[in-house]
Amino acid sequence: MQLVKPDWPAPANVRAFTTTRAGGFSKDTWSSMNLGPRCGDDPLAVHRNREKLVLRLPAAPQWLRQVHGTQVVTHCLASGEELEADGLVTSSPGQVCAVLTADCLPVLLCNRSGNRVAAAHAGWRGLSQGVLQATVRQMKEAPADIMAWLGPAIGPGFYAVGEDVRQAFAQEQKGCFKKDGETWLLDLYGVARRILTQLGITAVYGGHFCTFSDRERFFSYRRDGVTGRMASVIWLESPNE
Repeated sequence: MQLVKPDWPAPANVRAFTTTRAGGFSKDTWSSMNLGPRCGDDPLAVHRNREKLVLRLPAAPQWLRQVHGTQVVTHCLASGEELEADGLVTSSPGQVCAVLTADCLPVLLCNRSGNRVAAAHAGWRGLSQGVLQATVRQMKEAPADIMAWLGPAIGPGFYAVGEDVRQAFAQEQKGCFKKDGETWLLDLYGVARRILTQLGITAVYGGHFCTFSDRERFFSYRRDGVTGRMASVIWLESPNE
């Protein structure tokens, strides 16, 4: 399994990574490390891929049923049941926060003390509606004590959207759109950085990937339509590990 690890100065007990499309059991357009259960792939292949992922983790992740909203939860269920939300915060060692993406932006966060982490699924809808603000609010930390990593998402040169999407954003974020003929190109990374900066978070890392152009490493819904999903995970290492 190939992984992308955050390039950030997080505390040593904060562990995180994003999976790539390589190293799994899925075939055809989902080849091969698809972790998304609702994108048309063989459920058995997804199950095997998730089992392989868990070997790299202290426990099975708390999977979310992502709805492009702003709901953020602060607990994990031992039952393995999905929670309907687009963000998850935990301060419990060994509990794994996870979000699935294939062009949307995964944002991983931690505090400098190394006792709270979070993951957010930030597509354009979530960003425009406040998913990052909601996630940071649930962390209950001073913004200066939070750092963020922007994981693999579609790059600003490929994310064509309409005027309706541009109008969904606040005026101060419209600078992250560039006119391209009859459409706009949206810089998800730029929007996320502006939001985090406005919240008072200046320690922001990552944001140099492009799922659309990097076909070898990443799934991309915009590029392929029917495709798999990568997982971005973060957790606190237990003291005895």
